[in-house]
Amino acid sequence: MNFTRWSARLPGTQRRAAARTETAVSPDRRGEGSVPAARAEQQPADGAPPVPAVDELPTRDVLDRVPALVALVHGPDHRIAYVNDAYAAAFGVRPPGAPAREALPELAELGLLPLLDQVLRSGKPRTLKSRKAVDGRSYTFTCTPVADDGGDGADGAVLVFATDVTDHAEAAERLRASERRQRETAVTLQRSLLPQELEQPDDLRIAATYQPGGTEAAVGGDWYDVITLGGGRTALVIGDVMGRGVRAAAVMGQLRTAVRAYARLDLPPHEVLQLLDGLATEIDANQIATCVYAVHDPNEGRLVYASAGHLPILVRDENGTVVRADEPTGPPLGTGGWMHASGSIALSPGSTAVLYTDGLVERRNEDLDEGIAALERALSGATGTPQVVCDRLVRSAGVTADHDDDVAVLVLQHPARTGPEGDLFRNAALELLGGVEAAPRARAFASGVLTSWRFPADLHDLGVLATSELVANSLQHGTPPMRLRLRRTDRRLIIEVTDGDDHLPRRRRAEPGDESGRGIAIVATIASNWGSRRTPGGGKAVWCEFLLPRG
Repeated sequence: MNFTRWSARLPGTQRRAAARTETAVSPDRRGEGSVPAARAEQQPADGAPPVPAVDELPTRDVLDRVPALVALVHGPDHRIAYVNDAYAAAFGVRPPGAPAREALPELAELGLLPLLDQVLRSGKPRTLKSRKAVDGRSYTFTCTPVADDGGDGADGAVLVFATDVTDHAEAAERLRASERRQRETAVTLQRSLLPQELEQPDDLRIAATYQPGGTEAAVGGDWYDVITLGGGRTALVIGDVMGRGVRAAAVMGQLRTAVRAYARLDLPPHEVLQLLDGLATEIDANQIATCVYAVHDPNEGRLVYASAGHLPILVRDENGTVVRADEPTGPPLGTGGWMHASGSIALSPGSTAVLYTDGLVERRNEDLDEGIAALERALSGATGTPQVVCDRLVRSAGVTADHDDDVAVLVLQHPARTGPEGDLFRNAALELLGGVEAAPRARAFASGVLTSWRFPADLHDLGVLATSELVANSLQHGTPPMRLRLRRTDRRLIIEVTDGDDHLPRRRRAEPGDESGRGIAIVATIASNWGSRRTPGGGKAVWCEFLLPRG
């Protein structure tokens, strides 16, 4: 193969040749006010040897000295016309005239031969970036067509130009490795801050799942939690810290810890979010988070909730009808200056509620409402245990290991209990009208109920004593209306007294001469747990609970 013949057809060669001819014919035109051509030979002023024009440099000598790898192949078999010294040093000497598939195995292993075919057919250059060759180094290959005189490309050539990008590739790999380590650290931190085992209330069945984003997505700050408040009530929370990486996970951990602390105060949901809003601003004024905090009371059969910019709760009833929780929804945590409000949605026996983060329903080029509507359709047909429902919802949303965002889902069910299981969940209530007969009447009522529930004698007596002390405390310090409620589950006995006064009792030490102040201390001593809270619309509830003997 005549290399000179093909090099003469490289782009621009004809134009340079024409320029040389024109310069030779009309040398006097150089002095007509035009700038001398940069390629022309010029005699330096100091008498040094003339610098040869670029067009006069031997092409092969230039390519042989180029540090990049250069090869020229021609014809449909891509037969070797030329390889420069750098190419030979990298892969060895290649015989001219041999087809590339046999003589250039390194290009075949890199998948470059189909690219040569494409370049030859299309007449357009193509580039293959950062491929690791058999010599262990990385190259970026650029294939440029060189047409023959006929212009039909049947006997055309392709110039292969390979630039060594090993340093760049290794730097990029180190960067990717660093990002992988940071992501693994963030995932580990994220998972360690999430509950390792969900609390399981007596009246609810709960499951949750967390799926971090794919390897190309930094970990977000999604979290969830389940908190038993006592008295049969349960708090559920799910949130999403805006941002990525370790910082978002750290902020999430602080917010989750704060939620558990505020939940112990047994405040209404909107007051909990109000406290979280101020805390989020203190943690990081530039970081915001969305959150839903909900409380389930089995006696009310409702889910009372407050939302800080989060997605709506979905509830599926026992007939398969899905209801979306309405407003109120306030701005995200950390924005400040907003009064949140509480709402409620029915959660009757047989119902399933779903709390989730935006990674489950938000997609690029798709409206968010469409994603929520798709989740509603998936929930309407999802039956089984909470964990099964979790898995089905995640699959229906198309969440995979390479998903571009974190996903957290919290599913709770309020089972419809019947038969022997239903006998383990009972309620009894008595309106207290006040007066001297209220305490004896409450004791008699509690004794009859506990006897009908077939509790052991010692638990029966403790329950009657606790009822007497709670009622006496309410009669002395509370105001009408007053009510006594007894509730049993498969694990505990709960006694609760409500009245119209919102002053919460506290446990204190009574002096020997005091005539009162011992009731709450007695209840705290004999019961497994006790507490008090303010009720919606004013008033308070004071409760205690006793663990039932196993079996």
